[in-house]
Amino acid sequence: MPIFPLPNVVFFPETYLPLHIFEPRYREMVHDASGQGDCIGMVLLKDGWEDEYEADPPIYPIGCVGRIISSHKLADGRLNIVLQGLQRCTFEEQEVSTPYRQARIIPNAQKGAPSLDIETRINLEQITQEYLTWKKAHELCQVIASGKLTDSILVHNLSAGLDLSPVEKQFLLESGHLIQQARRLIDLIRFKLADLRTAQG
Repeated sequence: MPIFPLPNVVFFPETYLPLHIFEPRYREMVHDASGQGDCIGMVLLKDGWEDEYEADPPIYPIGCVGRIISSHKLADGRLNIVLQGLQRCTFEEQEVSTPYRQARIIPNAQKGAPSLDIETRINLEQITQEYLTWKKAHELCQVIASGKLTDSILVHNLSAGLDLSPVEKQFLLESGHLIQQARRLIDLIRFKLADLRTAQG
């Protein structure tokens, strides 16, 4: 499967990722993927990638496979696409002749129940709403308070959408199960809240 390594994007299942494709090698990647199931693996580049970007800088082994659900080609050949997150995978990179990188994928479904226990769900909702209130993101608070999101959609979309660092998001993506991911997310938000409170005296 084609893989698209980026230095600042961590992709999660049940989320949507808009991408602007401009490098020739990645235009070719999208063209090839469109004829082979429309799937691309998104992976995070490790620190120090800048010196090797035109070659093959190291990547984290765990990423997420996405399906192209929208593709719009611009007049100059660039593309705007949208990926739908499908599943976490381990990527084993392969030697290939294509200008873009490819890997063998090993599906890596999270273990355990695909839902949260009541206590974890309540804790996640409360700490997130407190943080978003500090950030004045009131509409998002209302979405969370509605209780309409499934546990997995809530956890994955908060993991992707909150202003966490790429390494912090990778830490969440590598969680063994949904409850662990939610608890890690709670801890990260608590640290951010502590920083906000300290900054504001």
